[in-house]
Amino acid sequence: MSKLIIYQIFTRLFGNKNTNPVINGTRKQNGLGKFNDITDKTLLEIKNLGITHIWFTGIIKHSIVDAYPENNIPNGNPLIIKGMAGSPYAITDYYDVDPDLACNIENRMYEFEKLVERTHNNGMKVIIDFVPNHVARDYFSVKKPDDIKNLGETDNNNVEFDINNNFYYLPQQNLHLPDELINKFKDYNYTEFPCKATGNDKFSANIDINDWYDTVKLNYGVDFRNNKKYFDPIPDTWNKMFDILLFWASKNIDAFRCDMAEMVPVEFWNWAISKIKKRYPKIIFIAEIYNPSLYSNYINYGHFDYLYDKVGLYDTLKEISINNASANQLTSCWQNLNGIDKYMLRFIENHDEQRAASKYFLGDMRKAIPLMIVAATMNTGPVMIYFGQEFGEPAQGISGFSGDDGRTSIFDYWNVPEFQKWFNKGKLDGNLLSFEQKEIRNIYKKIFKICQNEAVYKGNFYDLMWYNQNNPAFNQNRIYTFLRYTHEQKLLFVINFNSDNELNINIKIPKDAFDLMQISNNQIITGSDIFLSKNEFKTTAEDAIQTGINLKIKSNTGYVFKLLA
Repeated sequence: MSKLIIYQIFTRLFGNKNTNPVINGTRKQNGLGKFNDITDKTLLEIKNLGITHIWFTGIIKHSIVDAYPENNIPNGNPLIIKGMAGSPYAITDYYDVDPDLACNIENRMYEFEKLVERTHNNGMKVIIDFVPNHVARDYFSVKKPDDIKNLGETDNNNVEFDINNNFYYLPQQNLHLPDELINKFKDYNYTEFPCKATGNDKFSANIDINDWYDTVKLNYGVDFRNNKKYFDPIPDTWNKMFDILLFWASKNIDAFRCDMAEMVPVEFWNWAISKIKKRYPKIIFIAEIYNPSLYSNYINYGHFDYLYDKVGLYDTLKEISINNASANQLTSCWQNLNGIDKYMLRFIENHDEQRAASKYFLGDMRKAIPLMIVAATMNTGPVMIYFGQEFGEPAQGISGFSGDDGRTSIFDYWNVPEFQKWFNKGKLDGNLLSFEQKEIRNIYKKIFKICQNEAVYKGNFYDLMWYNQNNPAFNQNRIYTFLRYTHEQKLLFVINFNSDNELNINIKIPKDAFDLMQISNNQIITGSDIFLSKNEFKTTAEDAIQTGINLKIKSNTGYVFKLLA
């Protein structure tokens, strides 16, 4: 048993060796990574960081502008594609992999299968995206089994909604793309008649530049106009998507990260996940979900194993770090979950969010450390890191479709400069890294090592903030402290969000916590930091209850005291 520690790789960028890309560049100009760049040596280095699962992002075939017509993969229309490389969430063939990622285009699925095999051989499991809510406007599966119809192939497009339609239509209406796109790509035309509903639930023929204009919404039997659901008989889309899940599960995939899962009815997940798990009982489903009111239903009825904790813990950590909000707000994060903490996947970076070291977030890779400690150790659920995070990648500058917003582009052929310093054209020697970058990566490694202590991966949680709220020597605005414990192991976490100076603080531990840890009042307790420092303290339970423990905590870090009684 261990805690899931996920390393997200944006596969197209991971192995790219080009250090001088040009804005809006082609793949020939800017380069790109391949499946084969993720070698055994690479995987072993990732494993040694403490990783248990790799999420390979952008695997399934999606829209691209300059494709491979010589391999019967036609070029795409930039009017309905975001960036030169296209969005990995605008799928064009659910039964194929992105040809950009293959060295031999004709053998691209084989190259992916070998990557899965290599990952397993190096002791890690594989996660890929399942994108169920929408597909590319130019979706057409060439690789599907012969007995399966293409999405929309048998649709009645004269009606807005039909239980057996795969798409929603606006009969007798043409799609109107944003003027910004039409003016930018004057040499291109795109006609969609009748217009389909757009992926972000846009039931209008007039599309805005901020809409998901490159995608169309899939119909799971929900008549949005009349607020009615039709799930009996099973809608055609359900069966098609179930077949897609089965196809990828048969490739020895260990987990699916389900994109915008909350935009797909929970009834589908209840039906599909339970059927998949009958055949593949160990497979994991992770939901990208942002509506806390849906959490319990998507776990208990939808059968998801884990959910994104974005609007709770992530947003709170960001407020504490950027806007100087009080650290005691972290208490509400677990309280608001009402006991489902173990189902939450925590992170401070992914492909959708700003890089922690970017000027739009923290501006300093060292300031991310206290956030990562909390995200990784606060509960038993998974924690995730985005490649390059461990080297302080700031995602500076404009890449093309993506502006200078602190995010690594998922739409352009681009590079990840600070990560490339470690990758070093496949040498993986880190010779180009600064001393501080090497130090930060080692800290991440130590955080993930802490995660494999039994008190973290299976232990109980006890928040100490309430007992210290009236303690004048405790800084509740900058310090967050809690216990993780089992019968065999007790850990005291003290995290300092102060970005300026070390703090002298006093922490009290209530009798109730000692009772739960089966430590009596008169027992002598020693605490030794097992994380970064050599800090130690010695006290009795009674003294910890009454007078507290005096500590000096350095800025932008945390201490993990192993308690022995």
